[in-house]
Amino acid sequence: MKIATLQLAPKLGDLQGNIEKANGLLKSNKWGSAGAASPDLLVLPEMALTGYNFPSLEAVKPYLEPAGDGPSASWARETAKRLKCKVCVGYPEIEENPQSTDQTTYYNSLLVVDEKGEVIHNYRKSFLYYTDETWAAEGQVERGFKELAIQEQQVATSFGICMDINPYKFEAPFDKWEFASRVLDSKTQLVILSMAWLTLLSREELDALKYKPEMDTFNYWLQRFWPLLQKRMKHEIDIDGKTGSPKKVVIVFANRAGEEPPADETKSEARYAGTSAIIAVTQKPKSGSEQDSESSDDGELPFDVKILCWDLLGAAEEGVCFADTTADPKMVFAIKKSSK
Repeated sequence: MKIATLQLAPKLGDLQGNIEKANGLLKSNKWGSAGAASPDLLVLPEMALTGYNFPSLEAVKPYLEPAGDGPSASWARETAKRLKCKVCVGYPEIEENPQSTDQTTYYNSLLVVDEKGEVIHNYRKSFLYYTDETWAAEGQVERGFKELAIQEQQVATSFGICMDINPYKFEAPFDKWEFASRVLDSKTQLVILSMAWLTLLSREELDALKYKPEMDTFNYWLQRFWPLLQKRMKHEIDIDGKTGSPKKVVIVFANRAGEEPPADETKSEARYAGTSAIIAVTQKPKSGSEQDSESSDDGELPFDVKILCWDLLGAAEEGVCFADTTADPKMVFAIKKSSK
């Protein structure tokens, strides 16, 4: 499968300018320069075309749109038909109750359209950041799973938006791993994460990194998927249609870059970590291990785990992150057994 993310630094509220920037970045895409076909899937960040750090409902209201009907949806439809691929774009959603104007609800959402420009899914963020809480309602976790038809097969896909991978409201134990556990339990083959993940780095530190990833952020994202490194994957076929060993779950981290004004005078500027990546966690049974066992008598895992990374963008970089999951990855990380 060919997967791409578009990492950009949208300006808050500059919808037309952000659309023009997105189109310009796609025209200089990696798969085009390599002479390869367009991706099967393109993923954009959280609230990619409107910007993210709106301080209130009144501030975000001009940019709200019904699912499948608005500037973000129109851009997704046009881009999907032009590239002949599925497109996921984050946007601020309004859902009006036709029976009562007092029951209008707002969500931080992710729209998915197919190659024909038809809406096939709409996921709503279920764990809200404090910025979201000023205007958005929680979505339903159950919406976070869908089978996508890609390359003539049904791909079990889990969706999340940024904070969804964290412990719920930071009240749940850090190691409860709610999101990652749902990935395993649903036999997910592909994870799509649309993000506006912040960094504590200063503007000068981000500028110094530029084309280098923010590794503290990257390592934290990996940590939130710890169960995939510790528990046996349950799906039978991976996203490339292969069965047997090794099994893999592909994870798409589609983050944004840049900086936005503070939400109010008590806060600093919102700076984003970039570092978009397309990876896979793989499991290969060890020789002689029991097929269904989770660990041996000495606590050692019955499978070898590796993390494949096809592409990893810089913290302040704008451009396309691209992976052909049938090709060799750029980097491979092995899990080192801790010494006691």
